[in-house]
Amino acid sequence: MSDLFDKVTSDQDPFTKLLGKIPGFKGYVERSSRRSADKILRDQITTEFTIAHKRIGDLQQDFASSGELLYLDDLEKAAVKIQTFMDKISAASYGYSGFFDAIKINEEELAKIYEFDAALLDSADEISRAIDNVEASIGTDGLPAAVRNLVGLSRDLVTAFERRDEVVTAISSESAE
Repeated sequence: MSDLFDKVTSDQDPFTKLLGKIPGFKGYVERSSRRSADKILRDQITTEFTIAHKRIGDLQQDFASSGELLYLDDLEKAAVKIQTFMDKISAASYGYSGFFDAIKINEEELAKIYEFDAALLDSADEISRAIDNVEASIGTDGLPAAVRNLVGLSRDLVTAFERRDEVVTAISSESAE
């Protein structure tokens, strides 16, 4: 996940780099860059899952128009879980400490959070493959299993994000001690 941090810090203007050499200010700039990296990551996760959410909506429309009403509720469950996940991503506590915060998160702890967030982003590919599988299974005996898989993966997203929250809370608790 350091690629995001590196991207943000490499895009700094010369003035910011100069101020980064002022004692005490470097930590502020690094934390500010972390905010930017965190925003980039969240935006990317949200973008990926917005695409998946739309694809599920399209599937629902296709099923409804072709009279395949049996799976509409299950697809709606998946869509709602993905929307809930995206809402949690948007409202989540940040994986860094601000300059004046009482609780400081060090680089190693921040890397753990970023790795967790990267895994959440990888889940978008898994959801996309599950949607591909549903599309490929239309009209076959494999459709019920494909839909169940998609619903299960979407449910797992919310659970995985709750574990991320636990990681952030645990790190914050450890840092406060």
